[in-house]
Amino acid sequence: MASGQQVLRHVVLFKFKESATPTDITLFEDEFRTLAKVKLSVVKDYEWGTNVSKENLDHGYTHCFVLSFANEQDRDTYLTHKDHVEFVGILKPHLAEATVLDYWAKN
Repeated sequence: MASGQQVLRHVVLFKFKESATPTDITLFEDEFRTLAKVKLSVVKDYEWGTNVSKENLDHGYTHCFVLSFANEQDRDTYLTHKDHVEFVGILKPHLAEATVLDYWAKN
């Protein structure tokens, strides 16, 4: 991020239900990537990973996804886009909890 350039980060943390199978989780990982990198051009950057912390402060969350947007309008377009809404509908029954945090990145 260049100095002075604002970027809106959208951080999503998932804790899956015990009933979610490894196959289910892999499908959600793949679908989230497709959503962010292929279906929605308003997403400027996307990365994700699974928890590897040794601090035991994750509260059961296993997955972190970070999406970047140029502005709030693009983020809102993403949130209300039919493909995102559909993805959330399929994902939700498998989630124990989700946490979302948006912030303007600073450096």
